[in-house]
Amino acid sequence: MVRVEFLGPIQKETLELEITNLNELAKILQDDKEMQKWLENSAVAVNDTLVSSREYGLKDGDKVSLLPPVCGG
Repeated sequence: MVRVEFLGPIQKETLELEITNLNELAKILQDDKEMQKWLENSAVAVNDTLVSSREYGLKDGDKVSLLPPVCGG
């Protein structure tokens, strides 16, 4: 089971999913209209390490975080 958390302004509850890579997660989240805009611009971290490939393998107990772009001042 992989834990998926949504940070910052993404208003979505944490998910627990049986997935093996980030491509599977992207397919699941693309069905959610509100998530579509975040998927294009968000960084992704697995176990607190940024990753860039959707082929990145996931294993039981991993934590995936979606990090939307933020502005600050």
